[in-house]
Amino acid sequence: MNPPSILLRSLLLLISAYFLAMASAHFLGLKYPLLFVYFDVPFYAYQDRIIAATLVPYAIMFFAASRHKLLLPYALVALWITIFSLSYINQSAELALVLDGQSTLVYWLQTGAFAALALILTLLTIKEKP
Repeated sequence: MNPPSILLRSLLLLISAYFLAMASAHFLGLKYPLLFVYFDVPFYAYQDRIIAATLVPYAIMFFAASRHKLLLPYALVALWITIFSLSYINQSAELALVLDGQSTLVYWLQTGAFAALALILTLLTIKEKP
């Protein structure tokens, strides 16, 4: 086992816990900002349970990366893909249709927070040399 530094390991464990909190919120339909990116749009419970099911593997992946730093690049790629996907959704015609003129600023702020976190993790990972 080759764990990352204490700082990086702590961040990864916090992120793992955050993904579990997001999964719980989605599973239970608790639509709170930060736990739900698109907290104020119509939804179907089955969709949120699918999202919950995908968030648990994210939590497991970040937990595993906190134990074995060789897994960090895989967790980071997954996180960056998620950020690019959220960015695409934020500017999509489909979301604009659902929002009916409502601002997407809050979604961009959350996406930006995820991007800032991903950037910090990326820089810490680069600094650590595997």
